[in-house]
Amino acid sequence: MQALTQFLQQFFEFIGNHYLLTTAFLVVLTLLIVTEGRKAGKSITTQQATNLINRENAVVVDVRPKKDFAAGHIVDSLNIPHDSLPKRLVELDKYKDKPLILVCANGQHAGAYAKQLKAAGHNHVSRLSGGIASWRADNLPLVK
Repeated sequence: MQALTQFLQQFFEFIGNHYLLTTAFLVVLTLLIVTEGRKAGKSITTQQATNLINRENAVVVDVRPKKDFAAGHIVDSLNIPHDSLPKRLVELDKYKDKPLILVCANGQHAGAYAKQLKAAGHNHVSRLSGGIASWRADNLPLVK
């Protein structure tokens, strides 16, 4: 406990002595987080996803493994498991003019795949916040 107290004391002393450096670090960190978040596509709720699907014919891309996809998925979604996404990107080229919604299990991994799609020229990429778990939690329909 004493080591923690000593560390915190030194930490706050450093911040006090180097407030400009600390402020610059926090600004750079914030900008990095915002920039990376934008590259990963917009995070959308289940309601926003439903609106995109119904109003703009958005294409849902489920990046979960085939076994999980078979256990329940969003109607008309495409299953392109995350491990085969780089090889199968060309399959999505015909949807470049449509919004894409990436779905994973819990919403934690879709951002990395959104970056790949954006790099491949897809401009309207979103990721379902909370993944298929949030879809289930909102009692929205799944098909098997």
